[in-house]
Amino acid sequence: MADMDPDATAHTDEEEPLFSHLDLFLFSLIIGLVGKNIIVFYGSQTGTAEEFANRLAKDAQRYGMKGMAADPEEYSMGELSRLSEIPNALAIFCMATYGEGDPTDNAQDFYDWLQENDDEDLSGLNFTVFALGNKTYEHYNAMGKYVDKRLEDLGAKRIFDLGLGDDDGNLEEDFISWREQFWPAVCEHFGVEASGDESSIRQYELKVHTDLNMNKVYTGEIGRLKSFEVQKPPFDSKNPFLATVTVNRRLNKGGDRHLMHLELDITGSKIRYESGDHVAVFPTNDSALVNKLGEVLGVDLDVVISLNNLDEESNKKHPFPCPTTYRTALTHYLDITNPPRTNVLYELAQYASDPKDQENMRKMASSSPEGKSLYQNWVLDACRNILAILEDMPSLKPPIDHLCELLPRLQARYYSIASSSKVHPNSIHICAVVVEYQTKTGRVNKGVATNWLKNKLVNGHKSTVPMYIRKSQFRLPFKASNPVIMIGPGTGIAPFMGFIQERGWLKQQGKEVGETVMFFAMQHFRSEVYVQHHLKKKNAHIYICGDARNMAKDVQLAFYEIAEEVGGMTRTQATDYVKKLMTKGRYSQDVWS
Repeated sequence: MADMDPDATAHTDEEEPLFSHLDLFLFSLIIGLVGKNIIVFYGSQTGTAEEFANRLAKDAQRYGMKGMAADPEEYSMGELSRLSEIPNALAIFCMATYGEGDPTDNAQDFYDWLQENDDEDLSGLNFTVFALGNKTYEHYNAMGKYVDKRLEDLGAKRIFDLGLGDDDGNLEEDFISWREQFWPAVCEHFGVEASGDESSIRQYELKVHTDLNMNKVYTGEIGRLKSFEVQKPPFDSKNPFLATVTVNRRLNKGGDRHLMHLELDITGSKIRYESGDHVAVFPTNDSALVNKLGEVLGVDLDVVISLNNLDEESNKKHPFPCPTTYRTALTHYLDITNPPRTNVLYELAQYASDPKDQENMRKMASSSPEGKSLYQNWVLDACRNILAILEDMPSLKPPIDHLCELLPRLQARYYSIASSSKVHPNSIHICAVVVEYQTKTGRVNKGVATNWLKNKLVNGHKSTVPMYIRKSQFRLPFKASNPVIMIGPGTGIAPFMGFIQERGWLKQQGKEVGETVMFFAMQHFRSEVYVQHHLKKKNAHIYICGDARNMAKDVQLAFYEIAEEVGGMTRTQATDYVKKLMTKGRYSQDVWS
């Protein structure tokens, strides 16, 4: 449960809370607006589902309804059925799928609750689901599909079809298309006039602080103020540990790419990890980009500000930790390097003094073929971030506070841990390639996290990285005597470095350890008789790590071919065979898109 404001909880004489978590939330909605209420729950790992939820909650206002985005982790979802007590309430679920068909961290408890409560009666609940996934993954949109089916099984009423967003295609386009059909359907269902107000709606108001004690100002902390000065376990996504970088070296001698190996010291943190887990790090944006944004917008970045929610009932008081400076917000809290989504362009259009610029920005946010094509070409294909858009549209001069309200939060980045805790209990290793490329406009774009990590130098002064561990299902076989086949081109070798260290350690302990074979390149793997030999054995475990779109699919195809050639199977039988290996935990993937 998230902490609540101490003054937000009412108590009776018996010191029993008068309102439960959800009561407070229902109560505030009812006070805020008697009538039609929209609650948008999000299951989000990288921030996109949360972003979409906020957009839908904001949309509701355009139709004279009351909307709010809600993190299911912060509410007692067991009281979902009580939403029927609010006249014409609607629960929207923006659910992302993480990893191999798993719920996101913040939706795990909700998922468990749905699975465990067969006798729950949700017959009074109106709902709809928008799912976020990626077609290159085996379990495409599994979480969204599950929530959609399960809510219906428990008696809830689906008032609009499940939306499927595909990040391998164009997630933004999928969402816009779904949303454009969704709102008219909602208006029809509730008998509301579908006259969406197209004007810009501010969610936060700016407060400039002139005489605030600087000890009260956030300087980059993710959760608690001063949490980087006074560190208290346990460490997680809301309370990361500041790990010292003890090693940072380049692994490759030649070539254009910079492959780096870093070691993070976790001594005294009580952090535990296993081979196959992921380490999440919170990067910061390049100061040169931040300074340029300040110049282009003509503002003093060191002004101390707060952005305060205009909806006083909302439990989300600020879009990022406040009070803080614009410089800190743009450095630590906001994503300034990804191409902005269409809603940002739409909201900013009003600040372009050239009518043509205004028209183009609004067009890009529409679902017209011309608008979609313009957004695809001018923003996505050209990899234009917000700075590039401001530079290439000189008439666009938005107020910095509105820009900060609209930009999405800068997200943690996940890396497969490249070490074993059996060998390195107080150290976590990262293996990554520095991302840097030239765009169609001739600009050089740099990956936020990899360039930030590359500059974490170990020469006398203490370089630190805010981090936490995310558990994974990518695990070595319980029986060390089982053979292991690992396929990991490029940085796909990362978790296997940990696996190999662990197998070596087990051998040193006198354990019987099965053969441990690793393939760095697809061509060796395809031609290797060894794989075929071991697949005939009943207990070989196969691990694949790397790019989901091409590599993981190629490996799977190669396994189908091997099963056909060696096992005399048809393609259907070969597909079933690999599926069975997956079910038994003998074919595991740690892939990304």
